[in-house]
Amino acid sequence: MASDHHLYLIRHLPTAGNREKKYIGWTDEPIEPVADAERYRFTEADGRIVYGSDLLRARQSAAILMPEAEFVADVRLRECHFGEFEGKTYAELEMDNDYRNWIHDPYSFAPRGGESLADVEKRVMEAFVSLPNGAVVVTHGGPIRVALTRFSPEPRDFWSWKIPHGSIWKLEWRNYDELKEGGRCVSLSEVPIMGKGII
Repeated sequence: MASDHHLYLIRHLPTAGNREKKYIGWTDEPIEPVADAERYRFTEADGRIVYGSDLLRARQSAAILMPEAEFVADVRLRECHFGEFEGKTYAELEMDNDYRNWIHDPYSFAPRGGESLADVEKRVMEAFVSLPNGAVVVTHGGPIRVALTRFSPEPRDFWSWKIPHGSIWKLEWRNYDELKEGGRCVSLSEVPIMGKGII
């Protein structure tokens, strides 16, 4: 089916906290060192503007994936604010009733002192509708899962999406109005890049 409006969503490269399976939301961690950065180039964005979260890991990932692109930071593209769950692991939280409620229904419940996914979706959607056609966005696992849950042609649960670090997702609509109105994509695909599967 023909489409004339699309976006690319890229998850940043991993941080130490990510490797330790901690909830890393607004904590401003750097990415881990990347050997052979050439393997992770996303040439689709060469010489273009790239949009993304204002957090360091998004900026650093963009510089590796698209070193020739200009980066425009947008706080609305940040990860979920995990509040008191920030920096903790599932093993540390699994007996916490507030955590269990959030895992069961993350759109209705929020981490103590943090955001629900309904809050995240509201700000992420505001950012998406402000972007030009073909925009490349470097963001986080939460905002990408929110987008895929909201826009996938085949409805799926938020937690069912696997979003590896460095993965790139292309979302296509027939036109901009369908995105603006929250309509489902006509096409959703994971875009391969060099180094895929190694991150």
